[in-house]
Order: sequence, then structure tokens, then C-alpha cells
Amino acid sequence: MISVIIPVYNSEKSIEKTFISIKNQTWKGDFEIIVVNDGSTDDSKTVIENYQQKNPDQNIILMNQENGGVSKARNTAMKIAKGDYIALLDSDDEWLPEKTEKQMRFLENKDFDVDFLGTRRINHQLLYPYKVDQNNLSEITFRRLMFRNETQPSTVIFKRKVLQNSGLFDDNQRHAEDLNYWLKISEHNKMYILNEELLLADSGKRSFGISGLSANLAAMEKGFQKNLKEMLLQNRIGFPEYALYFVFYKLKYMVRINRNAYLKLIGR
Repeated sequence: MISVIIPVYNSEKSIEKTFISIKNQTWKGDFEIIVVNDGSTDDSKTVIENYQQKNPDQNIILMNQENGGVSKARNTAMKIAKGDYIALLDSDDEWLPEKTEKQMRFLENKDFDVDFLGTRRINHQLLYPYKVDQNNLSEITFRRLMFRNETQPSTVIFKRKVLQNSGLFDDNQRHAEDLNYWLKISEHNKMYILNEELLLADSGKRSFGISGLSANLAAMEKGFQKNLKEMLLQNRIGFPEYALYFVFYKLKYMVRINRNAYLKLIGR
């Protein structure tokens, strides 16, 4: 069984499409859908409950809590998840029908040593330093993550062993929290990206710098710097490497600010 973890905050307009995308999966196994309503102030709770009543065939568990951020919401769900596999899915994203089937072919195949598997999202290309091998997989390593995170959370499925050897998200981190967790996972697990576009993220809109948590570029930068400092304190990098990454992240932040301003200027 796959436990699908869905944090929800003010997603009344998109959450039904998210549920339907799970229902349309070609994978023949069972899904457990754990939805955490993270203090929504719109009608998300009502929309979810109405969908539950109309679709009793989908195993949807709804939990409600005060707003604590996406990491805390995911953790709430992962603590009760019963599946052999954990899938992350945000409430404004949609899986393409063959997504889980294609990922499970690798995760369930003993000939492949895969513990964690993401995919590409629509209109997204894998960039340096990621390289695709003969199996159409690109390995995720600690150093590659430090340079660039190419794994959007809603693309990810991982084995239960990852929860056991890596724990949960940082409850208090709201920005760059996915990278923080991937870095933690990379210490004990084999991670890959399947080189196929299998996710429609945020209805296909540009997300980084314009919508969702990633819209706050300054907060994202603080999240990256927090992650960097943690890696230093955990002795996964030394101080010279820390200093180089510090400058590198600051330069990336300036590029993002200017790129985002330009794209907004031309209406994108």
C-alpha cells in the first residue's frame, strides 16, 4: 500500500483535482490518502468532506489541526501512515495517470537499489550536475543536492525504511524544507529521479517566485542558509566548503531576484 500525504492550506479550488488524479492512477495497488487540513480559512474542510461522501471507494483520512506549516502537516500524516511506501502530494498538484505505476516498477524491483524516487514535472528539465543513465534514472547524491535541488515534493515516493532511518521533516521549517529533508535522507538511502514528466504542478503555472511557499524568495534564501549551517554543524561539510556554498547561494538568490523581476515585467 502507498500512503499519500497531502497537506492542505486554503486549497478549496484545487483539492478535488488532486484527489481525482490519485483515483485515475493506473497502478493496481491500494492507496491510503491522509489529508491534513492545516488551519485553512477557506472552505477546504467542507470541500474535502463532501468529496469523501461522494467517493467512499477512496480511502481518505482527514485530519484537522491549527496552522503549523507544511512540514508539521506532513509529519502529522506520516506519523500515522501505514503504507509500505510513502508518497508526497501537494493540494494544488496533480499526478499524471501512469506516475505511480512507473515509479513502483523501480521501487518494487529487487534488481534496482532504489529507496527514494522522484520524477520530472511538466515543462521541467534536469540540469547539471544531474545525469541520466541507461535506465532513464538520474542519481541524487548529497553533493548534487547541495548544488541544485531538482526534486519537487509531489513527485516523490519512498520506502518506509526512509522514515525509520531518516525521521521526519523539521517541524519548524516552512521554506526549503524539502531540500532539508532530502539532505537528511541522502545520508542512508539510494535516491533517484525518473527522467519522465509525470506531475502537473500548480496547474502548470510558474511556481518559483510567483506562487506557493516558493514565492517568497527572501524566505527561501533563509531556508537555504539554514540548511547550509546544519550541514556544517553535522560535519557533513567543512568550513571552507561552507564558505563557498554561502557565497554560491547568495549569488543564486540575486539571480533569482533579477530573473523573477524580468519574468514579471514580460507577463510570465
